[in-house]
Amino acid sequence: MRSLANFVGFQLAWWACVLGAIHDAAWLGVLAGIAFVALQWLASPQRRVDARLVACAVLLGLLLDGSLAQLGWIDYRGGTAHLPAPAWIVALWAAFAMTITHSLGWLRPGMALLLGAIGGPLAYLGAERMGAVELTSGVQATIALAIGWALATCALVLVARHARGASPVRPLVAGGSR
Repeated sequence: MRSLANFVGFQLAWWACVLGAIHDAAWLGVLAGIAFVALQWLASPQRRVDARLVACAVLLGLLLDGSLAQLGWIDYRGGTAHLPAPAWIVALWAAFAMTITHSLGWLRPGMALLLGAIGGPLAYLGAERMGAVELTSGVQATIALAIGWALATCALVLVARHARGASPVRPLVAGGSR
């Protein structure tokens, strides 16, 4: 049941961020993202892991979305002049991080690559259809989002595994096979 609540909560945060950006009220999305992160963190049995994931995701979001904005490949509504990426996008990255050990806790690195490569660009294309972003360099931006989100999602899964003490990669078994 917690996984379902986590999934639904993230979807609500996504909608709040996108709709807030569209209606020049990006602060509502930021507030929704922060509220989701805070509520999930308070209910989490692994707060230290989740805090590390949120910090990593915020940095990844600033790097990926900031780079795409700087390149002029994506134009974001509701941007913040003093951040490389809009605050509502950064809030979404933080909210996404809170799904990694909860509703997406089943992800393994290979599946994380696939989910990120498909889900990341689809989320941006949905936001574009609604008017929250514009992929000004459509093909390049979509490819960059697919690669960036694949690597970021996989990295977050690996950070979570490492923070929980799990081996990030299965060790070799006798005979050299995996």
